[in-house]
Amino acid sequence: MTNIAEVIEAASRCRKCGGIDGRRAVLGRANGPAPARLMLIAEAPGRLGADRTRIPLHGDRSGDNFESLLAGAGIGREKVFITNAVLCNPRDGGGRNRRPNVCELRNCLVLLERQIEAVDPELIATLGATALAALAMIEEHGLRLSRDVGSAHRWRGRRVVPLYHPSPRAMARRPFDVQRNDYAGLARLLFTQS
Repeated sequence: MTNIAEVIEAASRCRKCGGIDGRRAVLGRANGPAPARLMLIAEAPGRLGADRTRIPLHGDRSGDNFESLLAGAGIGREKVFITNAVLCNPRDGGGRNRRPNVCELRNCLVLLERQIEAVDPELIATLGATALAALAMIEEHGLRLSRDVGSAHRWRGRRVVPLYHPSPRAMARRPFDVQRNDYAGLARLLFTQS
């Protein structure tokens, strides 16, 4: 079994991505406990949120939405492990957040797989299409966010639930009230799982 401290150390030494070299990986004790029954995987740390606070999905509008959705579902942040498909903040030429590219996703795959092994979750929730695609790069699952949102599927001996990202941009496609129902469904899966 992989120890989370070893994964944190490996992430702190990683320099594989030239475009985001020099930024620090957002992976540490603030991500949550390991092991944990539920692991949530988002896209990448935001520059105004996790890249600044060192706490995943915290400190910006996406983080505020996420924390509200978790709390509304009765899921304690302190009991879950939260991470990203890419651990460092990717930015465009203007310094704004950008979606991680395929090379960056591939470079972080080993660290993501090691986190999953160390956390050993029964349930994984992917937050957005990028996180769902990252899991498929580890092992194909055949899931699509728009079709499979909110439903649980077997993947490598665990259950995966695709959810939309809590960003303001994603709220245009999946409004907050609908996402609140998605998180309530996630809580039911978590609390009824044997």
